[in-house]
Amino acid sequence: MQAVDATIRARLDSDVVLIRTIAEYIVGAGGKRLRPALLLLVARALGYQGSHHHLLAAVIEFIHTATLLHDDVVDESDLRRGRPTANAEFGNAASVLVGDFLYSRAFQMMVEADNMRVLRILADATNRIAEGEVLQLLNVHDASVDEARYRAVVERKTATLFEAAARIGAVIAGADAAVEAQCGTYGAALGTAFQIVDDVLDYSGQTDDIGKRLGDDLREGKVTLPLIHALAHAPAADRAAIEAAIAEGNGDFARIASIVRAAGSIDYAQRRAQALSDSARAAALTLPGSVFRASLLDLNSFALQRDR
Repeated sequence: MQAVDATIRARLDSDVVLIRTIAEYIVGAGGKRLRPALLLLVARALGYQGSHHHLLAAVIEFIHTATLLHDDVVDESDLRRGRPTANAEFGNAASVLVGDFLYSRAFQMMVEADNMRVLRILADATNRIAEGEVLQLLNVHDASVDEARYRAVVERKTATLFEAAARIGAVIAGADAAVEAQCGTYGAALGTAFQIVDDVLDYSGQTDDIGKRLGDDLREGKVTLPLIHALAHAPAADRAAIEAAIAEGNGDFARIASIVRAAGSIDYAQRRAQALSDSARAAALTLPGSVFRASLLDLNSFALQRDR
């Protein structure tokens, strides 16, 4: 991971000062680096001994960071990882354009691996992420969003990059198609569980822990799994309150959170995340036993049990 961070910082170089400033600001905020870690662990679990895993892990992080820059502009967010978002600090236009720079730099870097399968995985993943962002936009302030529509967004917007990271780790290690598919299953299940837990934390976490204000999803009109379940199981008066909050984006968050808890929606979402985590674990256990496989299992547990 130190080598990945060094690669990230080296590849952020540009003679355009504002690009360096904003890119350093967002990348320097840290974050969990789960996606690049996933690529490194899968590659090493399958015996990879080269150096392209550092380069491609940095590519994965650049693509992820670009999506964060764009998301924060679309969502009008002002806090991420416990500090002002790049758009709050530098403006929307600069954030969008630096996000574009990170995407294009990522594509410059991925060509260096000289592997057509890697290029296809990353190109397809980037396209699916964009689809997910548009689908999410279509779902905003729409109380009719069901679990299938929610999962369609999560699978594209979040799980896709986890899956791509795992598949690339397998590809550069020379794994066959069956092993690559198992790695992809692990990554996709892990990513989906991770997002469900993230959505649960928006109703049950602490602002200081999760690095953003509780209730941001509701204020942005996002219909996530806890709300979907509550809409199906809460009493009629409570359902009406949720629908109004989704439509307006400025409902009484404390009341809505209380309704979500009373309806058993937090527990339901956690069970859905657990089922996905179990699928990820089963896929990881098909890999050869090693300290790297053990770390993949630990990463899966962390995604489910985290508080931020």
